[in-house]
Amino acid sequence: MRPVDKIEGKVSVLDRSDVDTDQIIPKQFLKRVERTGFGEFLFYDWIRDGEIELEPNPILVTGANFGCGSSREHAPWALEDFGFQAILAPSFADIFYSNCTKIGLLPAILDEEHCRAVAEAGEARIDLDDETVNCAAGVFQFQIEHDVKHRLLNGLDDIGITLENAGAIDQFETGPAASQGPVTTSL
Repeated sequence: MRPVDKIEGKVSVLDRSDVDTDQIIPKQFLKRVERTGFGEFLFYDWIRDGEIELEPNPILVTGANFGCGSSREHAPWALEDFGFQAILAPSFADIFYSNCTKIGLLPAILDEEHCRAVAEAGEARIDLDDETVNCAAGVFQFQIEHDVKHRLLNGLDDIGITLENAGAIDQFETGPAASQGPVTTSL
C-alpha cells in the first residue's frame, strides 16, 4: 500500500447522499478475484444512463452516508481504480470507511457546508498529517483516528501492521511460552 500524506488536485463532485455500495459497483461486476479492474464499472448504471458524469480526479466530494449498504470491499477498490485518492463527505458508512483506509483510500469527514465549498472551488489540497483540507474557500479541519492516520501515513495494510511487531512475535516464538502450546479447559 502506498503511503498517504498529501493529496492535491482537481475535485469531482457527486452531489448525492445515501450512495450505497451497489450503486458504487453493481453486483454483476463482483466476479473478479483481483483487486484491480473495477474502475471502469464505477457508478455503472448512473454513468451509462447519463445521470452523472465523473472525471477521475484525485478527490471526490459527495453527500452524507456515502458507502452505505452491503460491506463489499469492491466499492473502495473501484473508487481507487477509477483514480480517486480521497473522498470528502459529511459522513460514511462505518464498514465502507474502514475498507477505504485498509487500501490507502482516504475518507475525510467534513460538514456539508465545507464539502460544498470544496466542490465549488474545484481544486483542493488535503494534508493528512495536519488533518486539513485547503481550497480557494479556506482551510477546513477534519479529524481522523490516530491508528488510522498511522496506517495511512506509513502505507500499512493489515500485514504491514502485524509486521511492525515482528520483534515481539519472534521473541515470543523463541521464548519459553512458545513451547507451552494452547491452553484448553475441559467442560
